Amino acid sequence: MLPEGYPIELEWQHLKKDELCGQIFDDELDDGVKARGEKANYSTQRVKFDSNRSG
Repeated sequence: MLPEGYPIELEWQHLKKDELCGQIFDDELDDGVKARGEKANYSTQRVKFDSNRSG
């Protein structure tokens, strides 16, 4: 859970700039989110959506 008043957009910018920049791996997003969460001292959880579900 993010601290109250902490904008997710700022976290996304840090993720792109500090964790994902120049990486080309299958699990780069998961690794980047995990690394950023560890640096910021909060837990993360991957949410997957069913893209095959209609309506």
